Amino acid sequence: MNQDENRTEHEPDLAPDLARDLARDLAGATASHRRLIDAVQDLGDPEAAAPSLLANWSVGHVLTHLARNADSHVRMIAAAEAGTVADQYEDGTTGRAAEIERGAHRPAAELVDDVVSSIDRLEACWGATSPAGWAGEGMTVGGLAPISDLPFRRWRETEVHHFDLGLGSGLAYGIGCWPDDYVRLELGRLLMQWSSRRPMGLTQLPVEATAADDRTRLGWLLGRIEIVGLPAAGIFQ
Repeated sequence: MNQDENRTEHEPDLAPDLARDLARDLAGATASHRRLIDAVQDLGDPEAAAPSLLANWSVGHVLTHLARNADSHVRMIAAAEAGTVADQYEDGTTGRAAEIERGAHRPAAELVDDVVSSIDRLEACWGATSPAGWAGEGMTVGGLAPISDLPFRRWRETEVHHFDLGLGSGLAYGIGCWPDDYVRLELGRLLMQWSSRRPMGLTQLPVEATAADDRTRLGWLLGRIEIVGLPAAGIFQ
């Protein structure tokens, strides 16, 4: 039975603009998943235990976080399908940190299998979500959020943390690998966040940031790239 056959007679379809944006974000996140899996499928134990580009996190920490993040999205979507609102992580940020630490030191094969299986669960969940589910809300670590925004957030999570793995040689995934659509959409979002957190009259980016190319500017806003002469953007602090 397909998704359309599961809908009730009176269940509304998604608004056209929302359906378009959702389809775009689901496609972007799914492609990002494929790139991540391709990059880590042959990961060895030494690489898994090596430091990532994130302070105090190994590659294993980043991969475990990506897997638990996928499961947290499934949790929020399932609750929305049932007409309720779920917390993204059990026990909040404390529970999130504990789950990551418990899983971070596993052998590489277990880490990769966890990432792949969690992606499979999330993508299956996306395919089964009804318009009513997409119209719901979830309680993310940053506050209440539309379920329909979760695919973009997952796209961000996968792109940025793929970069954070810091894998060397041919596995390197730098800011130049970020897809054009993701860069454009994310820049729009982060520029609004930047402006909303600045005093009146000081909402423009520093000239050093506006002079940079889009990917460098985005990397700086995300706290991943330094721009000479500027302190960290501080959006995610």
